[in-house]
Amino acid sequence: MKKEQTFSREGYLEENYHYFHLRDTAGQERDYHYHEFDKIVLLLSGRVDYAVESVSYALRPWDILLVKHHVIHKALIDKSVPYERIILYLDGGYFERLQPEAGLMNCFEQADRSGEYRLVPDAEQRAALERTLQAYERAAGDPQFGAQTLCDSYILQLLVLIGRMNAAPRREEQRFDPKIRETLSFINENLGRELSVDALAERVYLSRYHFMRLFKAETGSTVHAYVRQKRLLYAARLIREGTSANQAAEAAGFSDYSAFHRAFRSSFGVSPGQLKK
Repeated sequence: MKKEQTFSREGYLEENYHYFHLRDTAGQERDYHYHEFDKIVLLLSGRVDYAVESVSYALRPWDILLVKHHVIHKALIDKSVPYERIILYLDGGYFERLQPEAGLMNCFEQADRSGEYRLVPDAEQRAALERTLQAYERAAGDPQFGAQTLCDSYILQLLVLIGRMNAAPRREEQRFDPKIRETLSFINENLGRELSVDALAERVYLSRYHFMRLFKAETGSTVHAYVRQKRLLYAARLIREGTSANQAAEAAGFSDYSAFHRAFRSSFGVSPGQLKK
């Protein structure tokens, strides 16, 4: 029997942000996964397809991906050519507290809400990004007084540049099936309702068999695994916000608390009670 697709939580962030400039020929190719922090991916060279939720992007140099925490994603890397990229992990809460009126993290919310995760800078925007990134890397290698403060300021500049890019019209991404995109939007907005395969297939006027095959081809996951993980992520967010574990489980669509508890511990490595504490 084929093992069902699952998603794993990967990476930890103990700082306000962490900047990586990576060059290799293999990359760190992982299966579908998610993070507890927000993530920016900027391709400099190489060939990589990035699947984010239901959308697959064939990235081009200087394309930017905005991956909000808990968004499921995966990189498919062509290992025959050098792969160079900048990856930035961000503690969204820190930046919201630092500049509460600036909306520096709004780009992640908008990307997740719209399902359009890629930004394509024009020549002027690319030049501004390049200057900011080069300035950051110079400051990061500078042992002189105030270098860390300069680094912090360049990260803020980068977020401002990306926020301005995000406000401009985006190119529409065509590499997804509209029925699956509609399904994913419905799932994310109705996690407390019945989300059986039959009910979802009926909503988009597909047979159960065709719907299941199309969903797996588009997302890399079975319907059941996707819905289950989204429900767990939603319940975890409610618990962190102060909701009791029982209420969070019910709100996320789990009718059996013991099954929820087992699934939660299996997915996150802690019990709902431990997360609340």
